Amino acid sequence: MSHRVPKTALTLMSAVYRRILPEVTKELAFWSRKAKAIPNEELRIQAVSSIETKRFHCQGGAVFALLSGHRWREAVRFIVAYQTISDYLDNLCDRSTSLDPDDFRLLHRSMQDALDPDASPHHYYALRLDQHDGEYLADLVRTCQATLRQLERYSVIQPKLQFLEGLYEDLQVHKHVAVPERVPRLTDWHHHHEDIAKGLEWYEFSASAGSTLGIFCLVSYALRGTITSEQSDVITNSYFPYVQGLHILLDYYIDQTEDVEEGDLNFCSHYKDQAHLQERLGFFAEQSIAAVQAMPERLFHEMVSQGLVGLYFADEKVKTLPNGVDMTKLLLRKSGPRARFFHWNAQLIYWWSKRKFS
Repeated sequence: MSHRVPKTALTLMSAVYRRILPEVTKELAFWSRKAKAIPNEELRIQAVSSIETKRFHCQGGAVFALLSGHRWREAVRFIVAYQTISDYLDNLCDRSTSLDPDDFRLLHRSMQDALDPDASPHHYYALRLDQHDGEYLADLVRTCQATLRQLERYSVIQPKLQFLEGLYEDLQVHKHVAVPERVPRLTDWHHHHEDIAKGLEWYEFSASAGSTLGIFCLVSYALRGTITSEQSDVITNSYFPYVQGLHILLDYYIDQTEDVEEGDLNFCSHYKDQAHLQERLGFFAEQSIAAVQAMPERLFHEMVSQGLVGLYFADEKVKTLPNGVDMTKLLLRKSGPRARFFHWNAQLIYWWSKRKFS
């Protein structure tokens, strides 16, 4: 079987259907069984819910495994485990009775530990009432570490992984504290990072910090064994801020109604109006393509950006949003024919997932 990096939309989707989706399904089934065995009821509910409602995060993220050559299964295992940590903690923090930033920081220490092969898992629940998860979170951490221990060139990507994870962790702490504190903390954080914010507004910088795609890309290239320090820099600078920003702004865009109902912070609500939101999403779509032009396998990374647009606008929630249909048409037009192809395929994947997991 060929393990070349796909260069066309057809070969990419063929690999996704034949290899990536079945492998993701297998990995998620394993973690779903572990989640259902968690002793604490609240932790069990959030763990099971995160897998059932956010599995498409793993399905999309695992596309990066196609950069790993013959080690693509190892990449899928890492990506699913790391993304499952992210989704689980997001549920815990969004639906938590805690508003303690130290609690959120300790929970997210697991994402830091997962990227350090030598770290020992901590007691991540020490600052909250619900604590006994039957080693669920620690096992997710250990799974990620096991993959990284097999990397000959881990030291090449480690500083960049720490940089991206550090931004992600800061964001998750600031955005989940008491409502009156969220925006002041995020604007102050943005002010202290103006050197890397590239003129973005605080809510756009925050979105750019909230994605795991750069981490998946770095680990996948490292598994292939070809990554250099210079390429590590190029990958990080290509994905942060614009590709990652596009990813999370689209994620927040489709969740607007849900976030209003739940009282969650949504970055898209901070644009002055729908026209401004349309303009900036279009800007991120264009900049994400421009940002990857220096990447190895440039066509693959262009398709990642176009695939994000296709994937998120295939979600049925878009139809319920103000100007959702118009926004879909605009972003698909700006992103080009491949985005429309991915949009159709994403609709098919959503349908397939519902049938398989209902």
